[in-house]
Amino acid sequence: MSTAQLMRPTAVAPIAPPGPCPTLETRRLVLRPQRLGDAGSIAESLSDFQVTRMLARVPAPYHRQDALEWLVLRTSGTLPGWDFAITTGDDTLIGVVSIERRHGEWHLGYWLNRFYWGKGYMTEAVAAVAGRFFQRMPGEQLHSGVFADNPASLRVQEKLGFRITGCHEIYAVARAAMVAHLDTVLVAEAFSLPRP
Repeated sequence: MSTAQLMRPTAVAPIAPPGPCPTLETRRLVLRPQRLGDAGSIAESLSDFQVTRMLARVPAPYHRQDALEWLVLRTSGTLPGWDFAITTGDDTLIGVVSIERRHGEWHLGYWLNRFYWGKGYMTEAVAAVAGRFFQRMPGEQLHSGVFADNPASLRVQEKLGFRITGCHEIYAVARAAMVAHLDTVLVAEAFSLPRP
């Protein structure tokens, strides 16, 4: 191979996005695309430090304007990925599940209003989203992770087949500190629906 051939950039095929964000229904939930009208519900949930302390990129305090700015970007249709509002049937957002493309990988993130914790809603929501993602993107992996002091979130992922791939510290904006973070990954072959 000549030096000119070695220096020539290799064409990399772009990764096709999973398509428009669908609406998914589970036994107890409706997961729909987020919309600008969700700003109030998002701000209410994320003004609770017990929620934001477990999220890497969310500031505290969190205001309605923060939610609007995030939603404008997420609902513009210009980003690959999905942004679901978790609702319990009355169409009010109680949490979020998102899949976004970062650093060449698909990343799953989620949060839930604290008043809905402990009911299995997040496992149900993440299972529905991961299942649909792998239907559309069977050869891809879903990367995620949790702060080391968030065992409930780690249980959600373990029930679905995620495995821990490493641990490092990342900056948590709401805590204004470096926090130990467990990196996780899920492949289609390992994905399993939780038992009801």
